[in-house]
Amino acid sequence: MTLRVSGSRLVTADGTPVRLRGVGLGGWLNMENFITGYPANESAMREAVTGALGERRAELFFDRLLTSFFGPGDAALLAGMGVNCVRIPVNYRHLESDDRPMEIVQEGFRHLDRVVDLLGSHGIYSVIDLHALPGAQNQHWHSDNPTHVASFWAHRHFQDRAVHLWEAIADHYKQHPWVAGYNPVNEPGDAGGRVVGPFYDRLVKAVRAVDPSHVLFLDGNTYSTDFSIFREVYENTVFVCHDYALAGFAHGGPYPGYTRGEWVDRDQLELTFEQRTRFQRETGTPLWVGEFGPVYTGDPAVDEQRYQILADQLEIFDRYEAGWSLWTYKDIGLQGLVHADPAGPYLSRFGEFAAKKKRLGADRWGSTMEESGDVLTPLHALVETEFPLWDPYPWGARYQVDDLIRHILLAQALLPEYAALFAGLDEDALVALADSFALDGCVRRTPLIDLLTANLTR
Repeated sequence: MTLRVSGSRLVTADGTPVRLRGVGLGGWLNMENFITGYPANESAMREAVTGALGERRAELFFDRLLTSFFGPGDAALLAGMGVNCVRIPVNYRHLESDDRPMEIVQEGFRHLDRVVDLLGSHGIYSVIDLHALPGAQNQHWHSDNPTHVASFWAHRHFQDRAVHLWEAIADHYKQHPWVAGYNPVNEPGDAGGRVVGPFYDRLVKAVRAVDPSHVLFLDGNTYSTDFSIFREVYENTVFVCHDYALAGFAHGGPYPGYTRGEWVDRDQLELTFEQRTRFQRETGTPLWVGEFGPVYTGDPAVDEQRYQILADQLEIFDRYEAGWSLWTYKDIGLQGLVHADPAGPYLSRFGEFAAKKKRLGADRWGSTMEESGDVLTPLHALVETEFPLWDPYPWGARYQVDDLIRHILLAQALLPEYAALFAGLDEDALVALADSFALDGCVRRTPLIDLLTANLTR
């Protein structure tokens, strides 16, 4: 069932077209703060929790979480919906450690192999996505970045490690028929735009030398929105855009309506999609939206508008025969198709903490950009007045101040409080916390599942 690119489509060996449509498995092999409710970035969180539990019990908890987060029931649910692809984000730290660079941790493939095989048994392809690279390829938490600096692009050593890692991944999966392909760099954020193109040239050549058959899924620069960095159209390659709707963010306004001064309606969604896929359409390569999807608020009226955003985007993707991967499958209630039960062990213990984090706006994905206004509004005004020429990459001064204060400083200050909630828990309690993310302990977001199923099965 190995896929290849044929013109503007993906096809099987016998030439049958396949449009990959499904979900991203966010928060699993690359943990994210809004998905499981912790503060700051993954490696800092793991260090803090290990300090509270000790290495043995911390390893028990995290390994059990990986086992429970996605299992046979999850794969069956997705297959029943008509999903044929899951994009699997991976943190490089599962396969290589900073204190032993260039040494592949073979044990790190264990959970990834399990889920790739499980999905394949249901006829579902996997796209393996390196979501966090050594040195951090973008400026935010989801590349396990504790700062706002994407050091990957400044240090050849980090790039060497990524190439070596991808050679190992490609060698490991080169014969696997249910791996659709490799997504080597999630949302690159090369501020100067001068390194990412040559790096892709080098990476493509290295991976192709090991595995000439699997499709490459390459994100554009600036968080998969800028494709001017590509100097050639590589063979057997999909150029991946991400297409989040402005009105669908936590800070989004009404739909249709204005969000931060920009009008967003169905026509604007299509215009944005056309802009973000111009390179693919001009080069005649397949269209695949690697991430998109609104977040949900708990307000029925607002959430109905969010479902309409999603329905409109799916209709646009259908018109252009674009594949897609909705972000994300499972979390604690912001965006997932299923989410941990508020009455279950995990949210019974961490629910108040998650509410505090939300009140402070201490993770970007859940932030309305209005939290802690009494503190930050004067700071924003000061920056606008005193530094009018400052326009930092990637999103400008307003977002940069929020990143530095809310999403780094406040988030890191919350780490001891989160870790302290683990202190004193025995093994049974830790297993119960991890099992809160097993499908049987989760709540299904029925309107979202129904909307997706209707699209996938018609």
